Amino acid sequence: MLYLPESPSAPKSASVTPDPIQTYFTIEGSLQDQYTHEPIAFGSVGIGEAAIGTITNQNGEFRLKLPDSLRLSKVRFSHIGYLPQEIDSRKLIDKHTVLSLEPKVISIQEVIVRLANPKRLLQEMLDERRSNYSQHPIYLTTFYREGVERKKGLVGLTEAVFKVYKASYHSNALADQVKLLKMRHISNEQEKDTLITKMKSGIYSCLVLDLMKQLPEFLNPSPDSPYTYAHTDITVVDDRLANVISFEQRKSINEPLYRGQIYIDTENNALLRVDFEVTPQYIEQAAGMFVARKSRNLRITPQKVAYTVSYKQWNGTYYINHIRGDLHFKIKKRRQLFNTNILHTWFEMVTCKIDTTNVNRFSRIESLPTRTVFSDTHFNYDEGFWGDFNVIIPEEKLNEAISRITSKIEETNY
Repeated sequence: MLYLPESPSAPKSASVTPDPIQTYFTIEGSLQDQYTHEPIAFGSVGIGEAAIGTITNQNGEFRLKLPDSLRLSKVRFSHIGYLPQEIDSRKLIDKHTVLSLEPKVISIQEVIVRLANPKRLLQEMLDERRSNYSQHPIYLTTFYREGVERKKGLVGLTEAVFKVYKASYHSNALADQVKLLKMRHISNEQEKDTLITKMKSGIYSCLVLDLMKQLPEFLNPSPDSPYTYAHTDITVVDDRLANVISFEQRKSINEPLYRGQIYIDTENNALLRVDFEVTPQYIEQAAGMFVARKSRNLRITPQKVAYTVSYKQWNGTYYINHIRGDLHFKIKKRRQLFNTNILHTWFEMVTCKIDTTNVNRFSRIESLPTRTVFSDTHFNYDEGFWGDFNVIIPEEKLNEAISRITSKIEETNY
């Protein structure tokens, strides 16, 4: 949700918790298509048995820091439509490795061809919900970031590490809690006297976008559903075949809903991924859904709003893996013919570690408000910590923008 205050709001306080000292080794490189050499964005990189990992950025780049205890482990690389690859971590240490994934070509002999009813596939997915997803509370250690770009230049970037209390999957997503562990913020001082733009409820969006907990209408089709469905493909996700279901709003619906693709495991009916966006034809009608507050002399028109949600299996159970939202707006001052601003806001959260032991709810003091402007949260910058935690490497354009920022990261004594 976009938030354009007429004046900056006061920062809010949040507690930070020290982490135990560990020693790490680093692997880094990039993921690409074996034949086209195009970068593979949002590919999974991690060690399955340890439930530790990250994702590649939009340039296919990754950096993964692992504790020394995992030096003998294998690192797994995967993405939708490709054969996964596992490599001994010792072969990747202290070098920049370019890894190529081979596209998965599904031969007709591998699949029993049948007429697939998309609504039936969705219902089977819902029927297997209890067996595929956790019925007990869990902790997720996650990396979160949100940013604002104006005219393709960075206005602000906020990154954080959360400990997320995830209630069981038969509970509502609003039962989830977030505890702030670490945080850092970069802002462009040159934007101070121009358009003040902040993102509100980015963390809350990551909670409700756990689609298997907060079932959206397009995942739970009823006889009077406003959506139409079609089985459009079979692909591979993490070495497992997946049915691809495309959906869009009915032609008779004249309000902003969604369209996209749903990926469902052909064997166990687990939801693996959803890519969806607000229907472009009605995107301009959706301004009220995404703009919380704005100055009276501004006209804000959404241009594109798209989301990606993926799940990953660990020990036979599926957990939320990656959530990303991209919101593009056109902003113009009223009674001015020119001076239009193109604004891009985004948020994403990736699961870095899963913990299923001794899981308890956070106290009210520890729990972080999720509907606020997170970039206004007060924090103590811990330089040493950020060198040892897994983050998503900024894309090339984002790196260029950061290098132009004159202000430095806020640093206070920890």
